[in-house]
Amino acid sequence: MADTGVVESLLGLVEKADGGVDSLEAAAGLGVDHQLLVGAVKSLQALGDLISAELRSSKHWELSGEGTEIAEQGSHEARVFGSIPPQGLTQSDLMKLSFGKIGFSKAMSSKWIRVDKAHEGGPRVFRTVRIKFTWTVITAFSENRSSTRVLPAFRTVKSYWITKGSSFSTTITKQETELTPEMIASGSWKEKKFKPYNFQAMGVAPDCGHMHPLMKVRTQFRQIFLEMGFTEMPTNNFIESSFWNFDSLFQPQQHPARDQHDTFFLSDPALAHDFPQDYLERVKKVHSEGGYGSQGYKYAWKVEEAQKNILRTHTTAVSARMLYKLAQQKFTPVKYFSIDRVFRNETLDATHLAEFHQIEGVVADRGLTLGDLMGILHAFFTKLGITKLRFKPAYNPYTEPSMEVFSYHEGLKKWVEVGNSGVFRPEMLLPMGLPEDVSVIAWGLSLERPTMIKYGINNIRELVGHKVNLQMVYDSPVCRLES
Repeated sequence: MADTGVVESLLGLVEKADGGVDSLEAAAGLGVDHQLLVGAVKSLQALGDLISAELRSSKHWELSGEGTEIAEQGSHEARVFGSIPPQGLTQSDLMKLSFGKIGFSKAMSSKWIRVDKAHEGGPRVFRTVRIKFTWTVITAFSENRSSTRVLPAFRTVKSYWITKGSSFSTTITKQETELTPEMIASGSWKEKKFKPYNFQAMGVAPDCGHMHPLMKVRTQFRQIFLEMGFTEMPTNNFIESSFWNFDSLFQPQQHPARDQHDTFFLSDPALAHDFPQDYLERVKKVHSEGGYGSQGYKYAWKVEEAQKNILRTHTTAVSARMLYKLAQQKFTPVKYFSIDRVFRNETLDATHLAEFHQIEGVVADRGLTLGDLMGILHAFFTKLGITKLRFKPAYNPYTEPSMEVFSYHEGLKKWVEVGNSGVFRPEMLLPMGLPEDVSVIAWGLSLERPTMIKYGINNIRELVGHKVNLQMVYDSPVCRLES
């Protein structure tokens, strides 16, 4: 409710007025701020038909802050002229004045002043004419509507024209907001005046759960894969053996990625024992001796190294399990995808964590080529709203050929890496038992990078981990990837 004194004074003015009262004039007459009086008007409107208020607007010229300053103290060039004593003033000291820069250029163009650049103390400014300024000249200048600095401004002023309503009264009766059991029992509700219900008012928002931004973007990616006819792979095993994570992918046991500096090893249980023995022997042979047209890596492959349990470093381990399962039955073309968490022994910074989400797509069919991979990548990224793609040759232990995928970032005005891809090597696929004419193309990218770009997050620790602001989760809108 607005200030009671202002409300009562306003009602008194309306009662005495012949026709109506303008809110601006009423505020001036009562000596209160116009917005305070507008609050009183709105409070009276909420009580019913006590008053009628019509919103009006008027336009007029008024001086800007600079224009007011000129009207009160004189133009910039006049003040510059008045600041220069008979012996002159150094140009550097003149420019320190708030009006010095604008006033100097205008006074110079009017030839009221000159600059002696040969003066030994540096350039010095002197008067060249005698001028007596009057307030008439200053006022005329301040009203000059053609000023390029917009000294006068065209303002729109809104006010209310207030008249008596059909139920006008100078006495305010409090309206009831609730019908209570006591009113019904006593019958007093018949004499009460109730405030009308506002059926357009917003209700209280119900408390509910909110999806994390990472999960919102994950849902969008998942929908894209499903629209393209992919089947989701089961990825519920964070713990994986080195055999499925590395060896089955034709990644040598001395590869740097298998070092403790890059991978988390488990102490309990430290080793895995359940492997398809015939497949394990074929993997061992292709690593140590070669086969399927490959000479292998020519080293002593050790089952003890393959047994070590780790936190999986990529979801490609899941792809290897699914492809092996596919090879044990009559071959049919498949399209798989997965989106889940992987773990790396990374140095933590603004863009890297020890765990992140990997998005992976896998297609297995007869006669697939690098052209098919490029085509499906174009189709996939187009659904993400990314249409400008470039491919760069790269090296991966288990794909050949391999390509890094780059997209042109319109905001950064440069090409940025958005994923990695390749064709799985025969040394990986043939030991599984897949037919020789079957090729498997695959690609992957992280979930965190597009999420950070989508929501304008610069530090990954503000997206994942104990430093996440839960209010950010509450406020972040539903994800819509522009396509």
